[in-house]
Amino acid sequence: MSDLFEASGVHPPDAPLAERLRPRGLEEVVGQDHLLGPGGPIRRMVEAGRLGSMILWGPPGTGKTTIARLLAQAAGYQFQSLSAVFSGVADLRKAFETARGRRAAGQSTLLFVDEIHRFNRAQQDGFLPFVEEGIVTLVGATTENPSFELNGALLSRSQVYVLKRLDDPALDQLLTRAEAAEARALPLTPEARQALLALADGDGRYLLTMAEVLFALPDAEPLDVQALAGTLQRRAPAYDKSREEHYNLISALHKSVRGSDPDAALYWLARMLNGGEDPLYLARRIVRMAVEDVGQADPLSLLVANAAKDTYDFLGSPEGELALAQAVVHLATAPKSVAVYKAYGAAKKAAHETGSLMPPANIRNAPTKLLKELGYGKGYQYDPDAEDGFSGANYFPEGMDRRTFYDPPGEGHEAKVRERLERWAELRAKR
Repeated sequence: MSDLFEASGVHPPDAPLAERLRPRGLEEVVGQDHLLGPGGPIRRMVEAGRLGSMILWGPPGTGKTTIARLLAQAAGYQFQSLSAVFSGVADLRKAFETARGRRAAGQSTLLFVDEIHRFNRAQQDGFLPFVEEGIVTLVGATTENPSFELNGALLSRSQVYVLKRLDDPALDQLLTRAEAAEARALPLTPEARQALLALADGDGRYLLTMAEVLFALPDAEPLDVQALAGTLQRRAPAYDKSREEHYNLISALHKSVRGSDPDAALYWLARMLNGGEDPLYLARRIVRMAVEDVGQADPLSLLVANAAKDTYDFLGSPEGELALAQAVVHLATAPKSVAVYKAYGAAKKAAHETGSLMPPANIRNAPTKLLKELGYGKGYQYDPDAEDGFSGANYFPEGMDRRTFYDPPGEGHEAKVRERLERWAELRAKR
């Protein structure tokens, strides 16, 4: 019976609100004007009357399935749908054979594969000959980065289109449509309505699901923000510790610290902690920030970062998370220097190139009589006893010219370090 409703374009009366409000034309899709609006790549494809295989990549509830259905409708293709969660090789084989039969009858097939990233590499390879021969036009939907999850061969035969998380105007447009369909306004104060949009977090389907719950409430006074929170369960943020979102957020945190923006850094730290990230993973990354981005410009930063890790170990959550926040703010507001980072990289390269050179004889250890007779340690100058506490001796290997790896820029603590290095260079030149 549901197939009859679907074929007729009419939804059964007990269908969920999100299903009843599914757009009936590409012009009704909200929030994806960069793809479907005038001049958009998918719009141009539809206007040309010929579809190419594509991957629709975007967060949940942004219209991937809807767009695929409407593309088939607009181009006069037969729509066939599979889910990688529930389908196997036999289902794929059957879909391809059905499409081959349609093609022989002059009918094109749009094969929509939801969660396409869940097919393994061998299964993905199975699509290739059918896509190449034009037996199917493949439209895959995924919430994961196609660069990591899909075969390069499949990507090379498809266009990847990125769907955006729905912004507040797009979400508000969906609520307006829901109110029109229900012939009444949502029982919310203006502030609560805005809070509802925030709760949706860019997911149109989830927004309409929450709206359906609110429409089912007994008639009463409009809910304020506090009453709305008590009525709806807040869902967990869209965050997967093992997927791309993890790397996007930790990159945002690190770059916010590097860019000396404590407010943005605190926001990304909170996002990751709210998403269930391991605080000790964050503590390790904070220590890395201290040595990589702050360095000798503020040597205290490394101590602060390590202390934050120890504090979290001691207190646990949630109290220990404040120590991580304190460390993030300290690092974000500290002077920055990558001089040590660059110096170590240059020194590693030089060590690789000259790894067999020996230290000068005067600074080699001479624990035996033979080594002393060979000149080990001969002429060594003990710097604390030298004039100015600096002997100016050569400590580089024999046969290697002196090189400068560490070149502090003169920020924070390194300003004084630079002065000392310049003075020692002058003394070295004289001696």
